Amino acid sequence: MIRPAILAALSLSVITLSPVAGADKRYGPGVTDTEIRIGQTVPYSGPISSLSRFGRIEAAYLSMINAAGGINGRQVKLISLDDAFAPPKTVEQTRKLVEGEGVLAIVGSVGTPTNLAVARYLNSKQVPQILLLASTPKLDDPDNLPWTTTFMMPQPVETRIYTEYLLRSKPDAKIAVIYQNDDLGKGNLAGFKAALGSHAAMVVGEAAYDITDPTIDSQIVALKASGADTLFHASNARFAAQAVRKAHELGWKVQHVLLSGVSGISAVLAPAGLAASTGAVTAVWLKSPEDSMWDADEGMKAYRAFMKEWAPNEPLDDAVFPYATAQIIVDILKKCGDDLSRENLIRQATNVRDLQLSMFLPGVTINITPAQRIGWRKARMARFDGARWVLLDEVIGD
Repeated sequence: MIRPAILAALSLSVITLSPVAGADKRYGPGVTDTEIRIGQTVPYSGPISSLSRFGRIEAAYLSMINAAGGINGRQVKLISLDDAFAPPKTVEQTRKLVEGEGVLAIVGSVGTPTNLAVARYLNSKQVPQILLLASTPKLDDPDNLPWTTTFMMPQPVETRIYTEYLLRSKPDAKIAVIYQNDDLGKGNLAGFKAALGSHAAMVVGEAAYDITDPTIDSQIVALKASGADTLFHASNARFAAQAVRKAHELGWKVQHVLLSGVSGISAVLAPAGLAASTGAVTAVWLKSPEDSMWDADEGMKAYRAFMKEWAPNEPLDDAVFPYATAQIIVDILKKCGDDLSRENLIRQATNVRDLQLSMFLPGVTINITPAQRIGWRKARMARFDGARWVLLDEVIGD
């Protein structure tokens, strides 16, 4: 049985939209009167398996939805396959989902290079590829990728927030950049330097790593020698933790600037060392379970109830974004009503207006149109105080 608190949480955390009365049923692949089948690829193994929490939390959230009656009377079946963050494997698994499992859509797949590897294929098949955890602007291309949307602040937007913060708070900074040698790292490096504009000479050192490297100790030693006093991490969680820890071991008292995706306390800061991480800054658009200011917040109460009932073994601080992603997946599927065709799904996914998800910071709303597919452009800067992220200023951005 579903606890009353969980049923209350559903009413608070999911925007309920009813199908248009009298609308004819239209079904795409993977849809029946009783089921909606969707698929995704997630790195359950490999070098960034920490991101597998997205698949687990989204599956748990959909299990909660199904237990409460599903979406417009239909159970949602999420088929989540491991691609080990290897693009060739992503291609193989995505073909399996589309051609073997017959899913309605690819929803919430994880990774920049992996999603890029299958975007052309999915668009050629007119299969919705929506709400991707990928920050590259290459996937924000309505003309050439009309069936694709992301659910991540894009690299040019997020990096501009960091450069504006640094130019305001530390205008004489000497900046080093550690970046992943793929579209994730290179895209963030390019966005960061472009946002600095005439101040690009503030970047005094750059070092790349490959995702298969065992450590980045040598890169951090070299960046310390550059004389930098600020380190921008265009990296994944594993190497962000390594970099923070190594800088601390070297006695390099550097200002760490972390991408939002590598700012998790349990996934990054605790492995790096809480003392070593103290003073790091990042951009935040989500409420933090560690911040007591949200204890009386109804969205936070619903989130805590969900985690206790449906995902008790997952870290509370690292599941907020997957939870929010699951919420918008449900919201978009609900808006489809009985027209669960691929055409209507992409229509609903690209027509989202002023959606305030319960775990997004107040004022950070989701707006997506067919021509403008960047979900949100706002955030707040925050500093890690050794125990939690402390918000620094008001919502900033476009």
